[in-house]
Amino acid sequence: MEEFLRESWRKGKPALGVWNAIGDSLAAEAIASLGPDYVCVDMQHGGASEGQLVPLLQAIAVGGSTPVVRVPEANPATIMKVLDSGARGVIVPLVESAEQARRAVEACRFPPAGRRSFGPFRASISAGTNDPAELEKVACIVMIETRAGIDHLDEIVATEGVTAVYLGPSDLSLALGLPPGSVDDPQFVSTVQEIRSACASRGVVAGMHCYDGKTASKAVEQGFGMVTVAVDLRLFRQALAEELATARASVSSGGRDAAEAHP
Repeated sequence: MEEFLRESWRKGKPALGVWNAIGDSLAAEAIASLGPDYVCVDMQHGGASEGQLVPLLQAIAVGGSTPVVRVPEANPATIMKVLDSGARGVIVPLVESAEQARRAVEACRFPPAGRRSFGPFRASISAGTNDPAELEKVACIVMIETRAGIDHLDEIVATEGVTAVYLGPSDLSLALGLPPGSVDDPQFVSTVQEIRSACASRGVVAGMHCYDGKTASKAVEQGFGMVTVAVDLRLFRQALAEELATARASVSSGGRDAAEAHP
């Protein structure tokens, strides 16, 4: 995943993914079968628990996509567990300093480059190897989404081993004193540009979290190398709402007339 992200970005072909918030293995497999480059299991704000992690990663792999996990916090033990389970990339939220970024990187790499403990109980199966040099080829993706993170942007991006910086529009907006998702606000736009430019100057992939294809297309045009196109739960509710609205419209018009005509 690490090499794929960097090489795709350099060639102008960003990785496009889908967010798995539902936390169900069947849904994850169905999403992966549609061909996104990655499917991210959200363990911070999604429905997945640790006990569901392996089945979810298996389902994503069977579907044909690369499994990525957003961990609940910047905890090295959690990062190691997720990677040992077979995730090919880890997204670490709320990173606010170079020290936190360094600890995240160290949890992804074995000694001497890092502090990851060796115990790839499933990763060795999914990767087909026990070689530490191969197993540590995973993407370490940090999120800059707080005021402190923005203030320490340069040192976080400069941290050796960080593959990508991923941006979430809701928390980043809140950090700027704006309502969640204020993606068109000039302050938000300028901050995103600042982060993207800092990433580009260091050879780090910039990632953006989107909720629909139109917004994702804009992120691609802006030069983001990792773009989440949609969130499964959000799309699921939108699709059901539209179908229900269509059915209810017929009930309130022709449906009632038909019932009265056939007592």
